[in-house]
Amino acid sequence: MMGDSLCVSHCATEAVLRRRSFITVLPFALLLPTVRVSAQLMGSSLDCHKTCVCASNIISCSKMNLTNVPIALPQYTAVLDLSFNSITRLRAEWTPVTLSRLHSLLLSNNGLTFLSSEAFVYVTKLQYLDLSSNGLRQLDEFIFEPLEHLEVLLLYNNCISQIDRSAFSGLMMLQRLYLSQNQISRFPLELVKERSRLETLRLLDVSSNRIKTLPLHEVQALPAWIKNGLYFHNNPLPCSCELYDVVASWGLKELSSVTDFRSSHTCVLPGPQKEKMAVLDLDKVNLNCSEVKIKDEEAYLEQFLVLDCDTRQKNMVKSWALPGNIPVSRANKTALVRDDGSLQIGPLRAEDSGVYTCSATSDSFNETLYVTVVVFNSTMSGGLENLKTAYTTLVACLVSIVMVLIYLYLTPCRCACCPGNGLEKNDPVDSLHSSAVSISQAHEETGQERVEGGSFPYRHVGFMEVKDQLEQNGRLNPIGEEDEEWQGDNRERRRSDAESVSSVCSDTPMVV
Repeated sequence: MMGDSLCVSHCATEAVLRRRSFITVLPFALLLPTVRVSAQLMGSSLDCHKTCVCASNIISCSKMNLTNVPIALPQYTAVLDLSFNSITRLRAEWTPVTLSRLHSLLLSNNGLTFLSSEAFVYVTKLQYLDLSSNGLRQLDEFIFEPLEHLEVLLLYNNCISQIDRSAFSGLMMLQRLYLSQNQISRFPLELVKERSRLETLRLLDVSSNRIKTLPLHEVQALPAWIKNGLYFHNNPLPCSCELYDVVASWGLKELSSVTDFRSSHTCVLPGPQKEKMAVLDLDKVNLNCSEVKIKDEEAYLEQFLVLDCDTRQKNMVKSWALPGNIPVSRANKTALVRDDGSLQIGPLRAEDSGVYTCSATSDSFNETLYVTVVVFNSTMSGGLENLKTAYTTLVACLVSIVMVLIYLYLTPCRCACCPGNGLEKNDPVDSLHSSAVSISQAHEETGQERVEGGSFPYRHVGFMEVKDQLEQNGRLNPIGEEDEEWQGDNRERRRSDAESVSSVCSDTPMVV
């Protein structure tokens, strides 16, 4: 009995111990799937023999069918190539340690659809980031803000349709941004216009997107070194002569964005068929746009003119030569090279017309620009002065006509009370024709004849009869000279050219 009780007790003890061991082991068993999932999320350790190639500070794990970034990456890594894998999500913990020497990260062709907002916290020294050929649909705010040293960002061949305005904030060193072959519908003008955002940006590629409108006037006003790296071809832009002017003028300046993709600059013709057409052919058919030519500078005398050396590269050393290939020097008082490389000339003279040459040089590129200046031989207000002269001539002519009409039709005062009028009120010789008086009152005879061969010391005017007055048909000689002579019964008259009223308003203008 005692043995049985001891066996039962021993069995009971074993049962208790088994239960305790099961309870103890159960949590570890439940944690095994979590550990496996965590290991799968974190990725396997770096294997430089099977999954990656390690050459000095370069680690290449391309085309290894990886689903996660390998862990335990060495801190001396400078280039990490993870392209052509199956990494669909780039989480914040993809590298738990800071990779302070990593300057190039390649994640193209991975099917990426998610980027953590903290994905680049531990790789702030990146200069080259390739996220091309993935499945990204949007760029959230401040997503690239930690990358203050980034120079090249490749985002082409994704599905990006939404870009937050602050997505590229903090990229103060960014030089090249590739956004082609996406679903972008708005042209990001602020990236190139507001220089405070991306001060060093010199290439922006938004080609092959869904952009239907382009701020042509603002784009045309950009410096040539920005337009040289602004690619917007292969977008459904509507055809217009303004678009043709932009593309044609860029072609004349040999900007790479047009010369390298000349045939890809197309537009959509108006109509239900939405037919595409080469932009540079709009001057020949359809819209019949006028031919674009490089416009020369035009100015007037005494003006100041600023000539811009609009080069295709930024920060080039510029020098100017005046017409006749004369270098600009301090001895020349009418030409001054400004701090930004432009040339200020003035006050302009007629001899300042000619071709001005700007020579721009850099370590890898030389460029020569020619600016033709035409100085008109008049001041800016020359047209106004001509208008004033014409107005003065017209006024003088009108005043002359009014004075003639007054002289012809305004009857002088015939009252006895008028000063100097000594004729009687009923004097038969009182008439309009009797208003001509002789110079001297000592000779008031009306019938005095001139002695043949002699002359009178004073001029006389004979009063004509009423009959003679009627035959003159009311005409007066405005000059008051005795240029008519009545001969015999035929009464032939000689008239002086001054009698014609039409000679009053002559070709010579009267200045008032």
